[in-house]
Formats: sequence, structure tokens, C-alpha cells
Amino acid sequence: MDSTFKGLRVAITGGTSGLGLALVDQLHRAGAQVAFVARDAHRVSAVALRRPGTHGIAGDVARKETIHALAMQVGTALGGLDILINNASVLGPVPLAPLADTECEDFEAALQANLLGPFRLTKALLGALAASAREGRPAIVVNISSDAGVNAYANWGAYGASKAAVAHMSRIWDEELKEHGIRVIEHEPGDMDTPMHALALPDADRSSLKRPEQSARELLVRVAQLVGEAQQVTA
Repeated sequence: MDSTFKGLRVAITGGTSGLGLALVDQLHRAGAQVAFVARDAHRVSAVALRRPGTHGIAGDVARKETIHALAMQVGTALGGLDILINNASVLGPVPLAPLADTECEDFEAALQANLLGPFRLTKALLGALAASAREGRPAIVVNISSDAGVNAYANWGAYGASKAAVAHMSRIWDEELKEHGIRVIEHEPGDMDTPMHALALPDADRSSLKRPEQSARELLVRVAQLVGEAQQVTA
């Protein structure tokens, strides 16, 4: 990956902690132009300040009314877009609860952040991605999924249902868009030592969990393969 990402324009949601922050760091070091989105404006500013050259954007992808503004800010900051990583997620009810005890509002919040947020932001940025594909550049969307979207874990219903939908949405979008040079994949990063995991399972053995940096490297190896395929097509 030494030069794979150099000069590529990458946007990452949920970019101030966990996997998102690890991706910001590794892509920035690899020479990519990086814009990241997160809800907490103070954390966004702090992360951007410590990583000169990155573009921090404060916003909530779960809110429908913010999506077009976020897409415009991404496009303006990067001058286009080659890779979108939809990483931002919420758990649903905290503490985790059985579906029968899950409030409708908590279930809806999980769908808004984990499913509709990636759908809306990807849709708003399809024009920029299509432009990259026409220019012979990579055009890739990564949606972060979870094994909770495959396996039926008790008390993870809101989160698991939203991630199952994200995974299948990704497969459908890839089928529809690959003829236009845009690839859409879902990626399951594994159980990581992140603030969200600690919130879900505060008593978990952290030593048994993957570091976000490892998961980020694994994801970028996979994305690098797609970048290489796109470059071969246009060579």
C-alpha cells in the first residue's frame, strides 16, 4: 500500500474514534487527501488540528436534513471523491435490550444512523464518484458491517437488523453500479477495542479484542485491491 492511496480523495464518517480514526491516520500517512465527518465539533477540530492537511467536518449522518450539506462540504474540501467509507454507527438502546423491550424510537435511531445515513450520503455523493470513474480514477464505497448482521445475538436486535440491511444494500448497489465503474462493498472488521464496544459490553476482556489499527490495515488491503483493479481497467 506504499503508494496506492497517494493523491486519492477519501471521505470517512465516524472519523474521530475507533476504526474511523485509525483509517484517518493510516490514509493520511499514505498520502491520501482525507475528509472525515463526526458529530462532536470539538473532537472534529481536535483531530484535524493534530493531523494537518486533513479536513474535519462536523455533522450527523443520521439527520436527513444535514446530508446534502455534508456532501457539499466533502466535495469542496477534497475537490471530488474517490473513496467513501461509511463507518459511523450507533448501538440502538444502551444498555442493550431484547427486541421486545426496545423502544420504537431506539430501533428507528439505529436504522437512521446505520442504514439510512449511509444510503443518503452515498446517494448524495454518487455524482462525484461517477465523475471519478469517468476520469479513470477509483470510485469505491465501503459500508462497515458486523457479524451481528449475520448471527442472531440476543439483545443486539436493533444494531444487528440495521447491519444486515447495510450488507445486503451494499451487494445490491454493487450489482447496479459496477457497470458504471463504481464498486460498493461491505466490510466486517471484527470485534474491536473501541468506545462503542465498551459501551455495549463494559465487562468484556479488552485483551481479546482487535485493535482498530489492525482492522483498518485489513480493510485498506482490501480497498487497495479494488484500487488496483480500477487502475488496470484504465491502463
